[in-house]
Amino acid sequence: MDDTVYLKLRDFLDKLPGGLPSTESCIELAILKKLFTPEQATIAMHLHQIPEPAFFIARRLRINKKEAAEKLEAMAKEGLIYRIRIGKRPFYMALQFIVGIYEFHLNTLDRELSEMLEEYFPFLAHEWEKTKTKQLRVVPIGASINTAPAISTYDNIRELVKKKKIISVAPCICQKERLLMGGKCDRPSERCIQFDNAAEYYIENGMGRKITPAELEKLLDMGQTQALILCPTNARDIVNICMCCGCCCGILRMLKTFPRPADHVQSSFQAIIDADLCTACGTCQDRCQMDAIMGSNGAYAVDSSRCIGCGLCIPSCPADAFSLVKRKDVPSIPRTFITTQMRIAKERGIN
Repeated sequence: MDDTVYLKLRDFLDKLPGGLPSTESCIELAILKKLFTPEQATIAMHLHQIPEPAFFIARRLRINKKEAAEKLEAMAKEGLIYRIRIGKRPFYMALQFIVGIYEFHLNTLDRELSEMLEEYFPFLAHEWEKTKTKQLRVVPIGASINTAPAISTYDNIRELVKKKKIISVAPCICQKERLLMGGKCDRPSERCIQFDNAAEYYIENGMGRKITPAELEKLLDMGQTQALILCPTNARDIVNICMCCGCCCGILRMLKTFPRPADHVQSSFQAIIDADLCTACGTCQDRCQMDAIMGSNGAYAVDSSRCIGCGLCIPSCPADAFSLVKRKDVPSIPRTFITTQMRIAKERGIN
């Protein structure tokens, strides 16, 4: 098969904020070939990062509106491009690889694709490492915020979700991938949460189910019990929340291999231990996803270079020895997902 269209698609996707870097093995081309037909690859490259009706895209493709609408809707249902509805009218836009195309293949992910992605993720992680602004950030779990000084609305997960009108929950694609690869994870599957337009997309595409605010509250409580890290959109107006575990999440697994994970995550806080209260029971070490809690000779301390401020250690401590402190030089939080993407693009030099 001629790779020309896939080389062009790779370059097109690499110019979107999330990036799609090339590799010597060309594993990224193999992934694109598995996901896109040559025709779909061509259509995807005619889309912009701003949602448009099918009519505008049809003109660029030089096909009629009806044909364009059918092809675009089929691609949206496959998770290759993004669809939003304004009223009842569909609008379509280009979709980056992560967060985007990868997550939207929840229902079609198989062992072959999982193996390809596992090979490719380290290259994506290197690209992700380059930018100061991240697509996702870490916020403390609910039970930990009482220990934090002057917590802002955008660091309070309950405040972030309070005004959301449409909510959905879907299985975690990272967990599905790890299980397909023979890994183990006994945490609940349904823990990927979407809001408003993103929720509509998940529900329409059969990837997620609509839930009530009360069900969302129970999910957040479950995340605390199951030691899941809360990673919402890096914005004041969030689009989604990933509830992540260190054994499955691709980002956390890569972070854990870094000597200083705290340098590569956006978070407002870090944990500290009051040595006078600590009983060195070790409960906190079991819940920490970043191996940030060090213990020797009956004394425990938090390695600030590894702590990402998730707060999981706090509610599990029987001695109430933990608290959160503000990190220094915390970047400002973008207002919306679009603002976040614009910052990342600027940092990557592609806007």
